[in-house]
Formats: sequence, C-alpha cells, structure tokens
Amino acid sequence: MSAVDVELDIAGMTCASCATRIERKLNKLPGVEATVNYATEKAHVRTDGADADQLIAAVEAAGYQAAVPAPPASADGDAAPAADDGVAALRHRLLVSTALALPVAVLSMIPALQFEYWQWLALTLTAPVAVWGAWPFHRAAAVNARHGAATMDTLISLGVIASFGWSLYALFFGGAGMPGMTMTFTLIGAPRAGGHEIYLEVAALVTVFILAGRYAEARARKSSSEALRALLEMGAKDAVQLVDGRERRVPVGQLAVGDTVVVRPGEKIPSDGIVVGGASAVDASMLTGESAPVDVAEGSRVVGATVNAGGRLVVEITRVGAETELARMQRLLAEAQSGKADVQRLADRVSAVFVPIVIGLAVVAFVGWTLAGGSVELAFTAAVATLIIACPCALGLATPTALLVGTGRGSQLGILIRGPQVLEQTRRVDTIVLDKTGTVTSGVMSVTEVHPAEGVARDELLATAAAVEAASEHPVARAVAAASPVAWPDAEAFASHAGFGVQAVVNGSAVVCGRPSWLREQWSVPIPPATAALLADLETRGTVVAVARDGGYLGAIVVADTVKPTSAAAVARFRALGLEPVLLTGDNAVTARRVAGEVGIDTVHAGVSPAEKLDVVRALRSDGRVVAMVGDGVNDAAALAAADLGLAMGGGTDAAIAASDITIVSGDLLVVADAIRLARRTLGTIKGNLFWAFAYNVAAIPLAMAGLLNPLLAAAAMALSSVFVVTNSLRLRGFRPGA
Repeated sequence: MSAVDVELDIAGMTCASCATRIERKLNKLPGVEATVNYATEKAHVRTDGADADQLIAAVEAAGYQAAVPAPPASADGDAAPAADDGVAALRHRLLVSTALALPVAVLSMIPALQFEYWQWLALTLTAPVAVWGAWPFHRAAAVNARHGAATMDTLISLGVIASFGWSLYALFFGGAGMPGMTMTFTLIGAPRAGGHEIYLEVAALVTVFILAGRYAEARARKSSSEALRALLEMGAKDAVQLVDGRERRVPVGQLAVGDTVVVRPGEKIPSDGIVVGGASAVDASMLTGESAPVDVAEGSRVVGATVNAGGRLVVEITRVGAETELARMQRLLAEAQSGKADVQRLADRVSAVFVPIVIGLAVVAFVGWTLAGGSVELAFTAAVATLIIACPCALGLATPTALLVGTGRGSQLGILIRGPQVLEQTRRVDTIVLDKTGTVTSGVMSVTEVHPAEGVARDELLATAAAVEAASEHPVARAVAAASPVAWPDAEAFASHAGFGVQAVVNGSAVVCGRPSWLREQWSVPIPPATAALLADLETRGTVVAVARDGGYLGAIVVADTVKPTSAAAVARFRALGLEPVLLTGDNAVTARRVAGEVGIDTVHAGVSPAEKLDVVRALRSDGRVVAMVGDGVNDAAALAAADLGLAMGGGTDAAIAASDITIVSGDLLVVADAIRLARRTLGTIKGNLFWAFAYNVAAIPLAMAGLLNPLLAAAAMALSSVFVVTNSLRLRGFRPGA
C-alpha cells in the first residue's frame, strides 16, 4: 500500500507541549509519520496503514479533538467564522476577567484604599476569575493529568490554584480575615506570619495576563493565516460557459477540461486555460505580485483567478479543480505553514521535558526556602513565581508564527516556499546556478538588430522579409513577421527549405530569406567582403536572416532570445547576497558568452545536456559549494532536485516546479533574490525568537527560585515574552521586495 498524506484539524491545544504530545501519540501508530503545528492547529500525517478514523481516534485518546478539514470549496464562508468565534470567546473571557481583577489589584497594592473587610470583597471578585476565567487552563491541565502528562497549562493552573487556595486558607483559618487587615505590594515575599498574607491579586492578575497573552496569540494566528485564507477565496465562483454558441452561467465546480468559457472585462478567469479567441490584458498581481497587466492573445496561457482587465476573451479550459495553478499554490502554502524546521523540533523536545522539571524546581524552591529559615510566604512566593514564569509558551510560538507570517508574505509577492527546511538551506547557499533560456532570457525569439543594405529602407527590408516568413511556423520566422512596423504584401509560391531558409514570390519578385551562406551558395547572391565580415560578427549575437530580392542583397535581420530586462539587476543582487552566479545552458558557447556578458556572469557552462546539467550541480557540490539552482524546464528538473536549494520559475513546466523547493510565480529573476532574502529573514526571525525564549527562561527561573520576583511580575513577564515573539514575527509582514 502506498503512503498517503492526511491533514487533520486539531482542537483543544493550548500550548506547544500539547502539540508535542499529539505528535508522539500519532507517531506510535504503525506506518505513521506525523507533525503537529500548534500555531496552525493542524496535523500533517503521512501514513501507509492507518486511515483517518484511526488517526482521529489516536488524537482523541490523547485528550484532544480532531477532524478532517472541510474541502476548499466551503472555505469561503465556513472557516473564518469558526476562527472568529474562538477569538471572540477568548476576548469575552479576557474582558470580564480584567474588569473583576483590576479592583482586586488596586485594593491589594494601595494600603490607603484598604477599608475594613476589603479582603472579603477582593475574594468575591477574584473567585470568578480564578475559577471561570482560568477554566481553560484548569480543564487542559485536568485532561492532561488524566493521561499522565503535564503541559504549560499545568504550570498556570497550579500557580492560580496555589495562590487562590492559600488565600482561602489565610482568610478562613489564619489571621488575614480579621477586620483592619492591610497588605502592601512587594517584589519579594513579605516576612510576616503565615496566615496573614493573601495572594488574591496574584490569582486574578496571573489569569488576566495569561489570557491576554493567549488572546494576542490567537489574533496573530488569525492574522498570519489570512494569506492562506485569501488564496482559498481568490478563485472565481462561477463562469460563463459557451455551449453551441450560446452562453450560460455555471458554478466553477461544473467546468471540465475542454470546456470553453467567455471572460468579459473585469471578470476573473475561472480556471487555467488557453485563449482561443480575443485579445486583452490580464491582471495577475494577486498571484505574481506584479502590478503590470500581461498582454494575452490567441494561444496565450492564462491562469485561473487572474482578472481580465481589457477586452473579451474566449478561453478553453485545460485544468480544473486540484490541478490548477491556484490549487497548487494553496497546497504549497499549506505544506510550508504546517511543517517544522530543525530548530523547532529542538524547541519541541525541550518543551516536552520542561514542565515536569519546572514543577520539581518549584518544589525545590519551596522546600529550600523553608529549610533555610525563610518565611512560609517567601517560600510560597518563590514556588508560585517559578511555576508561572517558567511556562515556555514563547518556545512553542517562536517558529510557527514566523513561518506563518513569512510564507504568507511570500505568497503575496508570488514566492511559494515549500517547507520550513528550505529556510535552513538559504542561509548556507553560496553559489546560484542559472539556466539561460526562460530564466535569464525570455525564452521568446525576437528581432534584436536590423541591418539594411545601402539604399534600402529599414521598413522595406522588414516588410519584404515578413511577407515571406509569415507563411512559416518556425519561431524565427514568427519573430521576423511580428517585427514589421508596416503591413506586408501577400506572398505566392511559398516554399520552405528546412535548416536553410524560405522563398516566395512577393509583388512579382523572387524573395529568399535564410542563412547568409545559403543565399551565397545556393542562390549566388553577391555579398561584398565588408558585408560578409559584418554578417560573421552578427552570427555571434543570434540567428542571422539574410534577405535577397531578385538576386540582389537587401540586408540582414538578427533574431535572438532576448535577455529579460531585470536579469542584470538580479545578478548584481545575487552578488550582494554573497552568491556566486553560474550560467548553465544547452546553447552554444558563443550565445552563452554573449548572454553572460550582458548580465555580468563570469562562469559559463554551455552546450550541456540535461544529464550534464545534473553533473555540473554535483561537481559544484563536491567542491564544497552549497548550490541553489534556478530553472524552468523539464530538462532542469533533475538539476533542481539535486541542488541544495531548487528554485523554479512559475511559468515553467510542472516537472521543474515539482522538483523545486521555492516557486517564483512571476518568472522574474529579481524575485529570486527577494525569495532568498525573505527566507533568510524568516529564518533569522525564528532564531531570534528562540534565543529570546530560551534566554528568558534560563535567566528568569533562578530569579524566581531566589524569591526575587513577585508572581505578578512573573506572570506579566511570561505573557509579554509570548507577545514579544508574536510581534517580532509580525514584523515580517513589512518585508519589501528589492529593499
């Protein structure tokens, strides 16, 4: 049985430890390899034995809920409200808890406001916060306890229960309930008798701080997932189908390959296809990130979800459903956001063993202070502060939030990063190998130079050549025909000579177009020595089409695959990023050197076959280079797969895109540099987040155990660490291309 990929929506996770626990449970099933992402609340499972029901049962056995995601077609109205409901419920719990906790905090910290029996009002206000407000933490802790596990919620729940429970003891059995009782706010435990100190403000404000942190996380996850949601909602909902010359509006889901649709100005193209009628400009900015519309005509390929910005188009559908470009982008983005980088796996392993250790450290702090002769209040303060401040929520958020924002921003710019492991590679890459045709050059033949003979007008030369070449389907012939600025006369008696040229009768004159040597040897066209030297030089710059009429030389036209306007600037940016560019092509050395010279590349491998392209990449890697490969054709697929980092141009073949790590939707080489910059910045953000999270816990736990932190400050600092990580990740939304 072949392995299949299954996506599951996970509910009930409250921290990274929950994700790790579910992951371990799933991976215990035979033939299952699973990763669970806390930030996206999804599990990606590769299985060759278990079905979806078994996977869901395993998640439920761990104490959580799981379901197979709804199909994308329903995403336009279902997913967002569910997410909004969760955020709204958390906001409601936070607002109510805050309203109740603030009076408690003010009364507890300002002795002048402490009227007789104030402590009983504080208890009345705190009880709903400690029970109802903190209920998500208590429930999660109880669920995990039933399964013999402890998570970050366990630490929070224990901290709130200990603070509230101690306060109840002090009020009912100690001296804290007596009239006239006062207390002040201190950074460390107050050395007073055991029954006189209450921690109601700790129970209340810890709950509020943690709820605030969770609310910020939920908002960030919702915001970070908007890129994927926008992709799901981007496609057209219906289409105008053309059947037997009559138009009818149908849902997009009813379209099949081979159907013909009409797309009017302002409408979205319903699915991928080929233009079979009309001409227009298509706005593809939502997919490529490029604002300039692209001109299309009969024979042009168009992509679903792009907008017809000009005239009426008739499109024959070539792909539908999951095979479309938009669906492929959705899959790539979802895969990237649900995966894990190596640094995140380390953080998950730390989180899994961290909680039991922290509980042990809290016990050590309490016992240590008691044995050292410290007051019970001080020992209790140290233990509670250790429980609360050690919650490694920031560890669990460090990678997923940065990955969500980074890949989401990439999708807006037409950059699709396949997975988080790609980020690791971009940091180390030092060599970038560029395929020539379709990557550095446009891949489309066009006229680059026109050299009429003495006494012949430029337009006359082009019109005469176009009259003959218009009857040919050769790419060079089409380029010549398209270059004529004036209408050309009709040609008669057309004949083609494969590999040499074409001939026809134009306005009663015999016209031949083709290789200069063919005109000279076959047609005895006299070419002066100076002109022969010019033609020899022109042949180093492209394909030369010599033109003669009635045996007289009219001039020469140079046709070449032109360099993309942005290629030279892109190469300069590669060098600025520390990458050494290498040009790789199956073309001849003369053409390759010309292109390399135009864009500023020193190292050229020309005349190489697809297998030899693979050999070049392997040779560079064996020399110790870390190689990125950029290509767009089937002949590049093997080299793309063999490179440390493969980047495919979006206009290329499916084989090239499938073999790549990053897809550049627009096909602009400048965006390749942006992709590498974005990937490196995302990785840098992840590492910065992890450093902050690790350093924070390492520095804070000893301070808490030493009794130097009030639990209030510990709770605030813990919540702020998570908010910091989320905020730092959200800065990636400001990434600008070319900056």
